[in-house]
Amino acid sequence: MPDLLVNLLNLPELESFVDGLNHVGVRIRRAQPFEITPVREFIKDNFSAAWADEVSVGFANKPVTLFIATRDARVIGFAGYECTRKAFFGPTGVAEKERGRGIGKALLIASLWGLRELGYVYGIIGAAGPFEFYRDAVGAIVIPDSEPGIYADLLK
Repeated sequence: MPDLLVNLLNLPELESFVDGLNHVGVRIRRAQPFEITPVREFIKDNFSAAWADEVSVGFANKPVTLFIATRDARVIGFAGYECTRKAFFGPTGVAEKERGRGIGKALLIASLWGLRELGYVYGIIGAAGPFEFYRDAVGAIVIPDSEPGIYADLLK
């Protein structure tokens, strides 16, 4: 999968996405350092240990570079930035039963605003899929010749 480029100067505003989710009991917010264990467990149980390891970097950053979605004080989604490399978005995921409600899009936009607040003008979505989601949500474009990118030397 190729890497994608996002112009952070043309991001959708975040407030309406967050407000809409609040009305259905979903809260989007920055993760707190004392939440490392439940967030990592959610990621390991629903995605992979490698992604859980990757977001550990986000917890070490100041400010924490990880947003979470919660319902009834339980993690149902996450999105990191500056976990893999500088200016990179990801990893990200939403619990399967919660998909299709705009949670992933809200987490994406919150994280990209986080990159913009760090001073970046462009953000990179590494090895992104599905491309159409990112194109439609934030106008992402494919970076030519970006495969296999930074994930070429993964430990197997």
